[in-house]
Amino acid sequence: MNEPSGALSALRIEVDGIDPTTVYGRVSSVRGLMIEVAGPLHAMHVGGLVDLEVAPGRIVPSEVVGFSGDRALVMPFGTVEGLRRGCRAVVRGGEGGVRPTAGWLGRVVNAMGEPVDGKGPLPAGPRLVPFRNAPPSAHARRRVGAPLDLGVRALNVFATCCTGQRMGIFAGSGVGKSVLLSMLARNALADVSVIGLIGERGREVQEFLQEDLGEMGLARSVVVVATSDEPALMRRQAAYLTLALAEYFRDEDLQVLCMMDSVTRFAMAQREVGLAAGEPPTTKGYTPTVFTELPKLLERAGPGIGAGGITGIFTVLVDGDDHNEPVADAVRGILDGHIVMERAIAERGRYPAINVLKTVSRTMPRSCDPVFWPVVQDARQAMATYSDMEELIRLGAYRTGSSAEVDRAIRLNGPLEEFLKQGKEESTSLSDGYHRLAEIMTSP
Repeated sequence: MNEPSGALSALRIEVDGIDPTTVYGRVSSVRGLMIEVAGPLHAMHVGGLVDLEVAPGRIVPSEVVGFSGDRALVMPFGTVEGLRRGCRAVVRGGEGGVRPTAGWLGRVVNAMGEPVDGKGPLPAGPRLVPFRNAPPSAHARRRVGAPLDLGVRALNVFATCCTGQRMGIFAGSGVGKSVLLSMLARNALADVSVIGLIGERGREVQEFLQEDLGEMGLARSVVVVATSDEPALMRRQAAYLTLALAEYFRDEDLQVLCMMDSVTRFAMAQREVGLAAGEPPTTKGYTPTVFTELPKLLERAGPGIGAGGITGIFTVLVDGDDHNEPVADAVRGILDGHIVMERAIAERGRYPAINVLKTVSRTMPRSCDPVFWPVVQDARQAMATYSDMEELIRLGAYRTGSSAEVDRAIRLNGPLEEFLKQGKEESTSLSDGYHRLAEIMTSP
């Protein structure tokens, strides 16, 4: 007898997992987005799922976020118009997950893993991947691998990233984070890209998919979207799903590029959940669980215990261009490097607006080609010298010939700025980037 197909196996697992008994409670109170449910508390737990029967045929999935006295505190994944006291709340128990396959590539899904691109249903795999997963054991996971070609000159040369490394892109709004992410999605030499758009503007989703990512970039990607108008739980769940999908492809022994825009909006969503559950606000209103959940989320990226790995690129929307605000400070301490984008550079018309002097990869200099490491250091020194003297140079207070080092930095500034400038359709390999920089630094 032939073995059952993957779809039949998945169906069998679903059927075997059905609980023959139904446990339910009743809505006892509604306060904003916080809903109190009375019922069998022993059947509910934090992170457990509850279906609210708002109207006949209309169910709103919800999550237990805490308890107060003899009531469970529940927050919805959708709108609750029509919800009233006495509505039935069916306890589902588990935290849920998705069953991805390679057939998800090229698709756009929401935070619950449901297709939103109008291309029909998604194929279901035989294995359930939970939304929330513990990262691999620190003693079992491998070290970061070989240098990864990102296709962006400024990053390849001055912040070389290795497979399995986690980098943060720190920038204010409107400085070009999304465009830089799209360049990485199209050009980075990874097997699969998983892109999470967390709290994204609704009008920008199609622009990102069609113009920035493009048909070729989408073909090898899975995009998770939760727009800014969706409930806090959906925005938070989208981040969990993004890492869950990356973990699935990693366990298939693939090299995954996981990109999330942005971690700050995940933190804001967690803050909303925490405040609604009664947590005390701390710095800038962020609750303690924000700084508990951030490392749990970000540590899921990185090398696996097998051949696969997750290279993580996470954007951080710095509040008021303050790179020392709480979320940016916490994320910078967790990741393996940070890419700093500055508004002043973008205003000069140089894109990507990366400040090389403030950008750090913690795998350098080991990840850099040792032949070109002195060249990279020399270029950094020249840019640092020009940065120190920039105001005097612009004001005309510096007299040519006063310092040979400053004169050389002034001469190299134009070619280095051109080197760092790159169009979003342009791609430069690691070796080409090193050779182009060497030509600039050795030119008379």
